[in-house]
Order: sequence, then C-alpha cells, then structure tokens
Amino acid sequence: MHVPDGFINAPVSAVTGVAAAGAVAVSLRGARRELDERTAPLAGLVAAFIFAVQMLNFPVAAGTSGHLLGGALAAILVGPFTGVLCVSVVLLMQGILFADGGLTALGVNITDMAIVTTIVSYAAFRGLVKVLPRKRRSVTVAAFVSALLSVPAAAVAFTLIYAVGGTTDVPITKVATAMIGVHVLIGIGEAAITALTVGAVIAVRPDLVYGARGLQQRLRLRVNGELVDAPAATPAPAATPAPAAARSSHRKVWITGLVTSLVLAGFVSFYASASPDGLEKVAKDKGIDSKTEKHATEDSPLAGYGVKDISDARISGGLAGVIGVGVTVVAGSAVFWTVRRRRTSDDVSPSSTSQVA
Repeated sequence: MHVPDGFINAPVSAVTGVAAAGAVAVSLRGARRELDERTAPLAGLVAAFIFAVQMLNFPVAAGTSGHLLGGALAAILVGPFTGVLCVSVVLLMQGILFADGGLTALGVNITDMAIVTTIVSYAAFRGLVKVLPRKRRSVTVAAFVSALLSVPAAAVAFTLIYAVGGTTDVPITKVATAMIGVHVLIGIGEAAITALTVGAVIAVRPDLVYGARGLQQRLRLRVNGELVDAPAATPAPAATPAPAAARSSHRKVWITGLVTSLVLAGFVSFYASASPDGLEKVAKDKGIDSKTEKHATEDSPLAGYGVKDISDARISGGLAGVIGVGVTVVAGSAVFWTVRRRRTSDDVSPSSTSQVA
C-alpha cells in the first residue's frame, strides 16, 4: 500500500506530512514508557523483520498480491507508540534507498500504514484480551483478529485521503469498493503472519511481548481452607542487572530474529509473487496511476530492491534485501536506544540521586 508521488495533491500531502510528524513526535515521547533494556534491541529487530517480510508478496487473487503492513505486529510485540516508530523507520528506509513509496507522499504512507494500522489494531487487541481467557493462546487469537482488521482500515484511510486530495477524476465509490475488497483478502495474510510471529515469540520469551504484559494470573494459595491471592513479588531495583541466563536467552531471540530476517529478505524474497500489490492493481485498473510522478531516488543503487550493475536477479535482489535488513536494524536500533537513554536520564532526578548517595 505504498503510495507513490503524484497520487495525492500537494496540499493534502503537506497536511498528512504535518500530521505524521506530530504523531511521530508523540510516539517518541510515548515510547520512553514502553522501552527498557530488553525491548529496545527487540524494537530495532521488529523494524528489520517488518522490512524483510514486506518483500514477501503473497498472491491473494488473480493478478494481485499483498504483503505485510506490520502495524499490528509491531504494536503487539513492542507497544503502540514504539510500533508507530518501527513502521515509520521501515517506510523511511524504503523511500530513500529503494524508491518504494513517494517522498512527497511519506506523510500519507506513515499516516496510512503506521498510524492507522497501529491505532486500529491495538485498540481491537486490547479489547479482545480483556474478554478472552487470560492465556497465551488468547494473545495469539487477539493478534490474528486485530491484524485482520488493520488492513481494510488502512484501505479505508487511503480512500478517504484520496477523496480529499486525489489527483485523478475517479469516482470514490469505485476506489472504495476495489480497495476495501482486495485488502480484506490481504488482511487474512497479514493476520496469519502476525499471529504466527507473536505466537513464536510468546512460546520462548512471553516477557518480551508487550501485549502479553499484565495477563498473567495471580498465584493463589490455600490458607485455612480458602483460596487467597499470593503476595505480589517485590520488583528488583532498576539498577540490578538482569540474570545471566535471561541476558543469554534475550540474545538468542535477537540473533534468531535477525538471521530469520536476513534469510527471508536475502533468499525467500526471490520466490515472492511478482504480481502488483493491492494498491498498484487498483490504481492501474481504475486509472489512479495516470499522474504518477518520477521518484526522487529512482536512480538509487538499490532502487527497485535490486543492486545496480548486478545482472543476476537472484543475487541482486538477495543482496539488496540483506542490505535493507542491515540498514533498517541499525537505524531502528539507534532510534530506540536513543529514546531509551533519554528515558533513563529523565528518570534520574536530583532527589533520587541524593537518596542513592
């Protein structure tokens, strides 16, 4: 659903750019409460994983494909504010390095693919986990449903933006019908990928899944024949380092995730569907793409997810995918470590320093 330059006029693109910038600023502030020494590295990895999986277009209908948007996955794994930042980092890397998604349309893409998907999916997710049994399986089920809803919600958002600022004269009813119809199908793929990924992380490190926090049932003890809640465990001081076993387990999760991302982007992506994705197909069929503009970075050495001057398509695409994963994980990790360090410095107040002294 990457919107290229030319689909939306300049005034609406500017407005969505301001809205996206404001949402990113709010998310940078909100992410301070979500990130800690365990989740900050995971957030950078989530961004890289989303980049890798977005290269894996899957067929959804005759001549149409779809790919992960990632808002639901990021929000459930690392939190809604951090999730907005994860998808925004991916969109920025794709636009600058791979000429995927217009630069003047970056605000539209962040609004549509990062903000709308995250808000809709996480709101649905929180509502579901409140009514479902407090079990790990419920988190996976809620992840599936919320991801499924997020994709047609993004399609609706694009339709509304197009209704206000579209540069072509296409009836909005036709755009809405086509966009929502195909993206309901794409949402099924999004839901499956999200549920499988969340379920895999929960199976090995449930404490790393933001959406699973607070769902543990309190231990109950039988005292004088009655069941009572066990006292809550006293949290360890903030300065206490994590046990060596926990650090080792976290490192294994991070390495496994990075290797998986590299394999998906560097090898599996060669076998992805070559059919146009949902927006591309609708734009071509309805004539929305008649005013598409030249991308500012279409001469980039990585434009089109291939390395310039490498003739072998498999090697060119695989190397571009590996580079993309590497750049995204570095850029994402830098952002999230900076946010976490800012939180740490803000948490150290003069009064707390004197108490430690």
